[in-house]
Amino acid sequence: MKIHFSGATHEVTGSKHLLEINGKFILLDCGLFQGKRKEADRKNRNLNFDPSTLDAVIVSHSHLDHCGNLPYLTKHGYTGKIFMTHQSSDIIPIMLQDSAFIQELDAKHIKKHVRNHDASIPLSPLYTVKDIPAVVEKIVGKQYEEKFEILPDIFVQFYPAGHILGSAVVEISWKEEGKEKILVFTGDLGRPEKNMLLDAKSPPKADFLITESTYGNRLHETQTLSKEKLAKIINHSIEKNGKILIPAFSLQRTQEIIYDLHLLQEEGKIPNIPVFVDSPLAIKVTQIYKKYRYAFDEETKRDFFSRGEVPLESKYIKYTPDVADSKKIKDFKGSCIIVAASGMCEGGRIRHHLMNEISKPENTILFVGYQAAYTLGRRILEKRPAIKIFNQYFPVKAKIEKINGYSGHADYQEILDFIFPIKGIKRIFIVHGETEQSYSFAGKLRKIGQAEHKNWIIDVPESGEVITPETCIGGVCSYK
Repeated sequence: MKIHFSGATHEVTGSKHLLEINGKFILLDCGLFQGKRKEADRKNRNLNFDPSTLDAVIVSHSHLDHCGNLPYLTKHGYTGKIFMTHQSSDIIPIMLQDSAFIQELDAKHIKKHVRNHDASIPLSPLYTVKDIPAVVEKIVGKQYEEKFEILPDIFVQFYPAGHILGSAVVEISWKEEGKEKILVFTGDLGRPEKNMLLDAKSPPKADFLITESTYGNRLHETQTLSKEKLAKIINHSIEKNGKILIPAFSLQRTQEIIYDLHLLQEEGKIPNIPVFVDSPLAIKVTQIYKKYRYAFDEETKRDFFSRGEVPLESKYIKYTPDVADSKKIKDFKGSCIIVAASGMCEGGRIRHHLMNEISKPENTILFVGYQAAYTLGRRILEKRPAIKIFNQYFPVKAKIEKINGYSGHADYQEILDFIFPIKGIKRIFIVHGETEQSYSFAGKLRKIGQAEHKNWIIDVPESGEVITPETCIGGVCSYK
C-alpha cells in the first residue's frame, strides 16, 4: 500500500489523499484549495494524477475543501463511483451547485472588470452547473457502521465524525499477503461537547491513521461558556433596542447558532425576538438536517424530540428564502437577530444587512467563525473606522463582537481522545493543519506515545510525497 499526499498538507484546504492498494487507486476526498485566487486556481487544476486511472472515490463530508473539486474530477475523466454517507449524498449536490454558480459569476466579473489589469487570472471557472449531474449520478450513499465492498476484497466502513451532518471517519480494510490491513482517515473531527450531532466514534483498530490537525496546538473554550457569551451579547444589544447580525456559514454553523438561540429562548435566557435565517443555501441545508433525526445526539432527543419539538423550528425562527422577504427585514422595528451567509461576509445577503445596520451604534455584529485575511469580515473584526461594500463606504459604529467556541473542529486534546482508544496503530500521518499546528500536534503525539509505550511512527507529509507506510515498521525511521 502506498499513500500519495496530494492536498491539505501543511494547510487546511484541498483535502486529497490517493491510496494505492493491491493495484487499485482510491481517492480519499477531492476538495477545493481555497485562498488567494491565482494560487488556488493553479492547485485546483493540477491534480497530480490522471482521474481516469482512479478505481473509486470516498468523500468524508460535504464541506467544499473536502468535496468541492469532484466536478473537475469527473469532467476530466473519472467514471467510477463516489462513496459517502446518506446525509452527505443529500447535501453535496446542493453545495456543488452553489459552488458552480459562484464560480460562473466570478468568471463573468473577472472577464468584465479584472482581466484587463491582470492577464494571468484564468477566465474560465473550474466547472459550471452543467457539470454537476455527472457527479450526482456517481454518488453512492451508505449508513454509518455499514461495512461494504467498494472494490474486490477492499472494504469501507463509515463512523460518525461529529463535524457536520453526515461527516464520517473512514475505515478502509483489505488483505496483503493473507493479513488484514486497516487504514483510518479522520476527515474533520468535531467537538464531543457540541449539541445536535452524534459525537465522533473511534474505530476499534487500525494499522495506519491519517488525522487532521486544524487546531493541533490549541484548546477551545467550552460550549457552555460560548452559549453564555452568546446570551450576554444578545441581551446587551436588546437593551439598546438594537439588531444583532450574525454572519454564518450555511452548512453547520448556521444550524448550530439556530439550535442555541432556540434553546436560549426556551430557557428564558434571551427574549423571544424574531430570528431571521436569511440564506437560501442555509435554508436548503437546514431542511436536510430536519430529515435525519437519527443523526442527532441524545441531548437533542431529550431537549426537543421528546417534547414533540424540532430544534431548528419555532414560532420565532423565520426562514426567508425569497428576496422580497429578505428585503423586508430592514424595515423591522425593534430588536431582532439576523443569521445570514456568507460567514466571512464576502458574498450573500449578509452584505446587504451590513449596509443597512453597521453604521447604527445600537446594533451588534457578532462573528462566530474564523475570518481569513483580506476578507470583509476580517476588516470589520479589525474594527476599521469604515468598510467598503458594493463600492460605497460605511462608517462602522455598531458594536463588534466575536465568540471563539463555535469552532467545528476538535482541539488537540479532543483529537488525542479520539486516537487513544484505537488499538494497533503503527504509523500516524498528520494532515489538514497549518505547518505550526501539524508539527505541534506531532510533538504531542510523540510525547503521549512514548509515555504509553505505543511506539507510534509520526509523519507530517509534504505535498506530493508518496509514502509506503510499512517501510519503517520494524526498522528505523527518523522523525521529520
